[in-house]
Amino acid sequence: MIDVKKIRQDFPVLINQPEEVYLDSAASSLKLKSVIELVDYYYNHLSTNVYRGAYRLSLETTDLYEQSRNKLATFINANPEEVIFTRGTTSALNLVAGSFREILAKDDEIITSELEHHSSVIPWMIAAKRTGAKISFVELTDEGRITVENFKKVLTDHTKIVALTYVSNVMGYVTPIKEIIQLAHEKGVIVIVDAAQAAPHMRIDVKDIDCDFLAFSGHKMFGPTGVGILYGKRKYLEMLEPFEYGGEMVDTVTKDELKWQEIPTKFEAGTPGIASVIGFQKACEYIDTIGYDQIHKHTLSLRDYTLARLEKLEGITIYNKTADIAIITFNIDGVHPHDVATFLSEKNVSVRAGKHCAYLIADKMGMGATLRASFQIYNSIKDCDALLEGITETRDFFNQF
Repeated sequence: MIDVKKIRQDFPVLINQPEEVYLDSAASSLKLKSVIELVDYYYNHLSTNVYRGAYRLSLETTDLYEQSRNKLATFINANPEEVIFTRGTTSALNLVAGSFREILAKDDEIITSELEHHSSVIPWMIAAKRTGAKISFVELTDEGRITVENFKKVLTDHTKIVALTYVSNVMGYVTPIKEIIQLAHEKGVIVIVDAAQAAPHMRIDVKDIDCDFLAFSGHKMFGPTGVGILYGKRKYLEMLEPFEYGGEMVDTVTKDELKWQEIPTKFEAGTPGIASVIGFQKACEYIDTIGYDQIHKHTLSLRDYTLARLEKLEGITIYNKTADIAIITFNIDGVHPHDVATFLSEKNVSVRAGKHCAYLIADKMGMGATLRASFQIYNSIKDCDALLEGITETRDFFNQF
């Protein structure tokens, strides 16, 4: 069982602002003390570039950088050379889509869904526009889920790419990704997985699900901002051309010839986010120490507690009562979600308001802008009660007018 009081001591924001009820971890989690300390160590004691120096400081920086790569590879059961550091999930997914623009042809088909975050769907919309490829959307169920049966309906002999979310950032639904990947591979289709919302809540084993590419970010899982992971199977990383060009990723340059470095360096152009990459490993170590089972159990218990009480309140619409992770998406009837979020903020309760960078699902479900409360291991029943009290007061206040 998680000791929330003890957990909160691992997050400096909650030490410095103990009154804060932070319920927006799906957007960005709070950052660990151990992560911050390792980032600070880099800036205070090293502050040098990776690979480029033959002196002690640079060599230690490079060792820490590659140590992080090895840790992340183990974390998702990948080979280290298949782990590329990026600025985040967005840049990772853009890297893949951008590289495939050179390969896709007219009338090739790309399968995606209306459940996607913009960073998962827009790069493929652009790729389709520039190559003449076509996009097919998996039909969602009435509650907004991706199913294997509906996926089968859009999978054809012309399908070349499948780009789907592992866990929806709006609805909190888990996609049956392993089964979908198996079906796609039977037709030789490449599958790209957006795991930004999966990585903070569930163990990812890239060999088990057999995905071809997978991306997630550090900042949603207690790690630094400005760093993410693109996992890619070696055969595809070797096949693809880089999407960005610059220093270090080139082995040889002449007036007539370019030769890239071996993977993963081939895709890491320029000076990377060194401090963030180095700090990311501490977030993974922390999650391993707590355990995904404990994280999932604790956060779902908070979600269930809040949901049961929220359902009893009049004038509240809840859109994802059967979510698989600890996200509640809702509205106070007749009150704009931005007004609600502002009102709650006055009570130190932080929730997300808007379309959550996922306009397609908001429009598909007829939700418009919504409120989203997302829970993590540093949250407690006390936080849930503060949210519920704030919602009740907000509803009653606006109902006066």
